[in-house]
Amino acid sequence: MTTPTELPVEAAAGRRSWLREHSELGVCALLLALGALVLTDALTMNVDITQRGPVGPKTVPIVVGAGLLVIAALLAVDVLRGGRGEAEGGEDVDLSEPADWRTVLLLSGIFLGAAALIEPAGFPVAGALLFWGAAFALGSRRVDRDPLIAAVLSLITYVVFDKLLGVPLPGGPLMGVL
Repeated sequence: MTTPTELPVEAAAGRRSWLREHSELGVCALLLALGALVLTDALTMNVDITQRGPVGPKTVPIVVGAGLLVIAALLAVDVLRGGRGEAEGGEDVDLSEPADWRTVLLLSGIFLGAAALIEPAGFPVAGALLFWGAAFALGSRRVDRDPLIAAVLSLITYVVFDKLLGVPLPGGPLMGVL
């Protein structure tokens, strides 16, 4: 016979067990929030009348936001019906090893540094430092090759976005050269 004080403990354990078995609902909630954010942002976007065409700048965000909401709903239904994600057979992650926080912190610092440098130094310089720093943080130690590859990738990215696609990126000191 259970006492009245044991019932809340059992109920809490039952809730934790149910949440553990349906943990994929957290992904559903994330997708739902992201879809609502994208849709809200798209629907409140100010669009100049001269920029409109058959497919305006609101079209893709609305489609993506609606798709996120549909996927969140379908995944929630699947999880509540007992569907579970299967672990990949070829996964090579050793869960007994600790996380590599040095690499995570290096990558975070490089990303933040590139974001801070993009306006004063321009995208080509900040992008080259970002590519080179990321390669270094992930283990590449080829100082003869990596800076050159990073500079070429950054310049190609700048030219494609700024010149071909018309997305203005800050050129920095190289603005007159490029």
